[in-house]
Amino acid sequence: MDITTGLVMISSIHLLAAASPGPDFVLVSQQTLSQGKKAGLLCSLGIALGLSVHIAYSALGLAAVIANSASLLTLIKLVGASYLLYLGYQGIRSTARKEQAISVTQSISPSPAKTIGLGFLCNALNPKAPVYFVALFTLVISPDTPLNHLFIYGLWMMFIQFAWFATVVLLLSRPTVNKKFQQMGHWLDRIMGLAMIALGIKMLTTKL
Repeated sequence: MDITTGLVMISSIHLLAAASPGPDFVLVSQQTLSQGKKAGLLCSLGIALGLSVHIAYSALGLAAVIANSASLLTLIKLVGASYLLYLGYQGIRSTARKEQAISVTQSISPSPAKTIGLGFLCNALNPKAPVYFVALFTLVISPDTPLNHLFIYGLWMMFIQFAWFATVVLLLSRPTVNKKFQQMGHWLDRIMGLAMIALGIKMLTTKL
């Protein structure tokens, strides 16, 4: 398969995958609405960088091994679900903040590195990723695919991932939209936290 055809196929499939509701979407929304646009974009960057983990082992041929190893998938599922439950617990503990305290809360917001790390771990610990990447790379990669093509595919997928979530962040950051969400305050954090917990429980109970 030539690189142009491969990029078109990856674009159509991965954009749908990125846009589907899941832990990444919930986390980006929560970070944007609670910490602001910068945090949302940093979290989006972390999610895009998290793809590098899946792309790396896929390019090395490990994705097929992981996808067919029940023990490895179970381990990834347990770690990933635990992380989602932790994020959810942090969300439901959110309390109402007085207007005067908003500036103080923003001033002690997590560091850029920590925010990027949140997104990175959320994506990298997704136990469904190995199965997805096996399916995707089987379609576009053959044994004779040049290494530079793999590199381009990987970068393009990371760009698509970041572009999608950056768009979500920009929409949620619009003054009229953001104001409506901010009026819900801690209730929104709690709803997002419950969504994370629900996703974590679903991850634990779903057969991969």
